[in-house]
Amino acid sequence: MRTRNFEKYLWPSATAALMLAVWDIAVRLTKTQVFPSPLAVASGFRELAARGVLLRYAGDSLFRVGAGYGLALALGLPTGLFLGWSWKAARAVNPVIQVLRPISPLAWIPVSIVLFGISNFATIFLIFLASFFPIVVTTMNGVRSIPSMYLLAGRNFDLSPLARLARVVLPAALPHVLTGLRIALGVAWLVVVAAEMIAVDSGLGYLVIDSRNAGKRYDLVVAAMLLIGLIGLGLNLLMRRVERIRSVRWGFRSA
Repeated sequence: MRTRNFEKYLWPSATAALMLAVWDIAVRLTKTQVFPSPLAVASGFRELAARGVLLRYAGDSLFRVGAGYGLALALGLPTGLFLGWSWKAARAVNPVIQVLRPISPLAWIPVSIVLFGISNFATIFLIFLASFFPIVVTTMNGVRSIPSMYLLAGRNFDLSPLARLARVVLPAALPHVLTGLRIALGVAWLVVVAAEMIAVDSGLGYLVIDSRNAGKRYDLVVAAMLLIGLIGLGLNLLMRRVERIRSVRWGFRSA
């Protein structure tokens, strides 16, 4: 068991160290004056932290993701449950969902700016759109994939429709729902970074563009990019932990 835990951290650490070494060697061999070395990026991290920008901008990005994703969850989860439960409603609404779902959230940037201006609301609106449709579709498909014997068992126990929804449908669909939530969170994090490059004047996405425009500080650009990746990794690991909760982990092969 200890060996497995050791290897769990050894190989990712070794891969990261190898990538850093290759990165440093490539910069030295090419003698580039544009792309920064790992040491220059580390110095950029320290500079951003000393200026108080790093945590503040990361907090702004996480706030926008939390607000947009939370709104999408509050509206998308019950919508998906209802559409999965009611075939008639799904037939009426599903064509609209399938038309809107493939539209990139970034295509809505001009609309969001017209509606909300350069503000947090514009970015939150984009994150909501990016998260809402994956949550609705995966929840709806999760409900539809429930074996009929589960629903029949609920009827045999004379459960009311609301009780069947709470005690049979939602627990049975939960593994699919959590997968959708994890995917939606990843998309939301991608969208907030892109939206912040255009629709607001703070956040990690804004930091990338601002560092590029203000003196071509590519050390700060790469530092911001790495922080974006690390936070994205952390969010994914958090959702993975949720998927391993005892009441739902039966639905995942890796658990």
